[in-house]
This record gives sequence, C-alpha cells and structure tokens, in this order.
Amino acid sequence: MGVAALPISELRGAIPLALVHYQMPPIVAYLLGVIGNLIPVFLLLPSLKMLFRLLSRVEVSAKILNWLFARTRRRFSGAYARWGAVALVAFVAVPLPLTGAWTGCLIAFLFGIELRQALLLIGAGVAIAGVVVTLSTLGILRLF
Repeated sequence: MGVAALPISELRGAIPLALVHYQMPPIVAYLLGVIGNLIPVFLLLPSLKMLFRLLSRVEVSAKILNWLFARTRRRFSGAYARWGAVALVAFVAVPLPLTGAWTGCLIAFLFGIELRQALLLIGAGVAIAGVVVTLSTLGILRLF
C-alpha cells in the first residue's frame, strides 16, 4: 500500500511489485493498490486550498503559482469543457508518468471541482487504472 501512495509510482509500481515480487493474488494486489493510491487523495484534496493560500503569501511563490495555474487552465480548459468530468476520470485512469491520483487532485483543484465530486471522479479513475495495470501485468492486456 505504501508504494501505491507515493506520487511517482502510484498503481503503476505497486501492483506489479505485489504481483511479481510478492506473488500476491491479483485481487489482493488490486485492492491494496487502489486503497493505497486513494489514501493520499483523501488527505491532499482538502489540503490544497489551504496550501495554495499559504504559498500565495510569498510574492515569488505567488507569481510562480499564478503563472502555472493560468498556463494549466489554458492548456486543459478545452478538454475539460468538452469532456467535463470524463476528462478527469480518463486522465487519472491512464497509467502513464505524470498522470494518476496525485496529478488528478491538482487538476480538480485548478478547475474548482467540488471536493465530493473530485473524490468520486479520481476514485473512478484509480479503479480503472488498477484494472488496466493488473491486467497488463498479468499479460492479459497489452498496452504497447
């Protein structure tokens, strides 16, 4: 569960580790991976607004955050407007670097998605990503 909670590895690292190294049953690896990946979401989502306010008090970090948020909103607002909630689920569900629950939390915060809805959308994406990673690790699904 700990590996799944980390921002870089998330499910992409935890499930293969559980299946290959620890030889866990697939359902156990999947459930532990999903639960481990969701733990930071429940902590991170409610904290982002407070963290943003705190960092915005410092002029340098406020400029960087405002630039980063404006750039991100410009780049992804079309996809979010077009696809809505499905865009966030799909983004989290794709098991590639820089996608996943941690980045999904940031996107939900950037676009002002309500906490409860963000938890549900990110949870759905994590569940789908878990299936994809589990099936591909077992050789049932080929990604590339």
